[in-house]
Amino acid sequence: MSSPENLDLALKEFTFEENKGTLHSLTVFIPEVLDPQYGMYVWPCAVVLAQYVWTQRGEIKHKTILELGAGVSLPGAVAAKCGATVILSDSAELPRCLDNCRRTCEANSLREVGVVGLTWGQVSPELIALPPLHVILGSDVFYEPDDFEGVLVTVTFLLRRSPGVQFWTTYQERSADWSIEALLHKWRLSCRLVPLDSFGAQSSQIGRSTLPGSHVVQMMVITAQEPEQEAPL
Repeated sequence: MSSPENLDLALKEFTFEENKGTLHSLTVFIPEVLDPQYGMYVWPCAVVLAQYVWTQRGEIKHKTILELGAGVSLPGAVAAKCGATVILSDSAELPRCLDNCRRTCEANSLREVGVVGLTWGQVSPELIALPPLHVILGSDVFYEPDDFEGVLVTVTFLLRRSPGVQFWTTYQERSADWSIEALLHKWRLSCRLVPLDSFGAQSSQIGRSTLPGSHVVQMMVITAQEPEQEAPL
């Protein structure tokens, strides 16, 4: 990992609360690197997904969770601090993003969290070696249209291998022409939209931060469709 003195680092603090003014809260520290790579700082989708993870903390405790395209790993760090067994992943071709995953673990004393390089769309030895999962996280992984199918190939592999697993993902609306609907149909996946107000994410400021601001973010839960049954003769 690059030494901190060689980087322009900024430590951001996010605090998630059950209700404003209550003592039940969780604080996560995220080291951001001033760098043009996508995965080096917190995006609006990450704080929305982290808020959803926080509200599901009772459900994810002791569960095994993988974050795809983790970057600075805010949702994954929240999950780990809520008692989940977490694996953070980013592209095997972006070692600096993997370093950022490790920095977040260090900043939050998450010594048991694993970090692995995964390339979307490839059934690699690292992907095959993952343990059975309960939840997959992905904030803003549908950013580049050229990556959409690769993401869903990886997700489909994991959903089929661990029955009952869910993919929790947030998506920032950028273009009306970009859609994953046809790819969901192709890979036999079901998608359910989760209203932001159902988990306290309708605000422009979440986690005592200035995010997601005015950006329009959607929260989705994607699952594998049940295999079709052949009609009896």
